[in-house]
Amino acid sequence: MNYYVYILKCADGKYYTGVTNNLERRIEEHNHGINNNCYTYARRPLELVYKINFTKPDEAIKWEKKIKNWSRKKKEALMTENWDDIIKFSKKLVKSID
Repeated sequence: MNYYVYILKCADGKYYTGVTNNLERRIEEHNHGINNNCYTYARRPLELVYKINFTKPDEAIKWEKKIKNWSRKKKEALMTENWDDIIKFSKKLVKSID
């Protein structure tokens, strides 16, 4: 079975990160507003801007939790596969004392 980690861009410009084993169904649920308590309910319409496939659910959940904590800039670098910026936004700049 496949598991997907995905990022949706909301109508208000914010991002929502989720994990599912049925990507098409889950995006449809988000866009149709199945759950009015969901973060995306009032932020529709939604656009899929990133997805990655895993075969093990624990790996997908681990990746989802990791990128949920990323900054907006780092998520955008991921979406565009800008690996240099992902590294740049991952590093804490430390001044060296000479």
